[in-house]
Amino acid sequence: MGESRNGKDNAGGEPEASDSLRTFGAVVQALREHAGLTRDEFACLVRYSRHTVASVEQGRRMPDASFVEQAEEALGNTGVLRKAAQHLSRQPGLASWFRQWARLEAEAISLYTYECRLIPGLLQTEAYARTLFTHQLPPLGDAQIEAQLAARTERQRLLWERPHTTFSFILEQQVFTRRTGGATVTRDAIDRVLEASLLRNVEVQLMPEICETHAGLDGPIQLLESPDNRWYAYGEGQRGGILHSDSREVSILQSRYARMRSQALTLDDSRGLLQQMRGEP
Repeated sequence: MGESRNGKDNAGGEPEASDSLRTFGAVVQALREHAGLTRDEFACLVRYSRHTVASVEQGRRMPDASFVEQAEEALGNTGVLRKAAQHLSRQPGLASWFRQWARLEAEAISLYTYECRLIPGLLQTEAYARTLFTHQLPPLGDAQIEAQLAARTERQRLLWERPHTTFSFILEQQVFTRRTGGATVTRDAIDRVLEASLLRNVEVQLMPEICETHAGLDGPIQLLESPDNRWYAYGEGQRGGILHSDSREVSILQSRYARMRSQALTLDDSRGLLQQMRGEP
């Protein structure tokens, strides 16, 4: 689906909550309360701020080794926290504000995407995605880049392994003519989009650079239909995204997407333009 330039990355601050972080935090809280300690009292014993303790207990912060050791000493040295800490993990690659949409996306029976900034994540090649992550600001570390690539590859299984899900993409011609990553990366990216367009359940339309009327000038649109036939929409900006479940809001975006389908090139003409941009006769 449509990706921001940072690829749904958590570029700073606390790591994304995972099941292991939430479980560890619940154990810390349970042991603290069993010991009869308030959060403030416990914070003094472990020599961390009350905010840090709260973040750990709520599964929003990865505890460092010092926190685990201090917490063990304060809570009876049972060894429970040391063992639990060995199984802690973040959920890299997907930001918290995108994860709710990703969960819906994984079960959707219809997925529609209009993108005007870049090739959507589900259609990106590794080289194209790596270009985005490598040039993100603030810069990512090597481990973060690899985590993001792994998360993107996992998401792309939706496209290639869900033959009963309907996919529709409307892409601005400029996302290809920009040549993100250079000519070779762009050519391979076009090949990937062309390959996807051959799938029976995938439709790819291009919005030409010259277009006198355009219903999507307010920005990218993502829509999905859940197994119980409810529709959701998702929109994002530079640093966050919004999930829309209100039927009135979703209906507005559905109508815009429907209009853009009629304004974009046909499926065959879109393939022809992709082949032309790639350099095929």
